[in-house]
Amino acid sequence: MPNTARWAATLTLTAIAVCGPLTPSALAAPNTAPDSLYAPSALVLTTGHGESAALVTPQRAVTLSCAPTASGSHPDAVDACAELRAADGDFDALTVRDGVLCTKQYDPVVVTVQGVWQGKRVDYERTFANECVKNSYGTTVFTF
Repeated sequence: MPNTARWAATLTLTAIAVCGPLTPSALAAPNTAPDSLYAPSALVLTTGHGESAALVTPQRAVTLSCAPTASGSHPDAVDACAELRAADGDFDALTVRDGVLCTKQYDPVVVTVQGVWQGKRVDYERTFANECVKNSYGTTVFTF
C-alpha cells in the first residue's frame, strides 16, 4: 500500500501543478510585467536644404536607437546617444561647440527628428542658417 499512496500523492501534485494555473482567477489576472526594462528610444533624423520640412525633400536620413544600447545608421551612434542623454532628450538644449567659425552665408538646412525618446513621442524640426551652423550644435547628434 505505501507504493499506491505515494503514486496517488505524486499524481495529485502533478495535476495541481498542471491544472492550477488554468483556474478562472489565474486566467483573468492581467500581465503587469513590462515587456522591457528600457523605455524605447528610437529616432529617425533627416536633413535637407530649404526653409521648412514641409517644403524640403530629405537628402539624408539616419536612424538612432539608444536603448538598451546605441545602434542605428547614425555615423556615431554611441556619442550621439550620450549627448542626448546629457541633454535629457531636449534637442534645443544641445550646446554650441566653442571655437567653430561659420560664414554668414544663408543656405538654410532643415533637420527633423521623429520617433520616441525614453518612451515619449518626439517630433522636432529646426532650420539652421547653413550646414556649418547645423554641425556646430552639439558634437555628433546633427553631424550625419
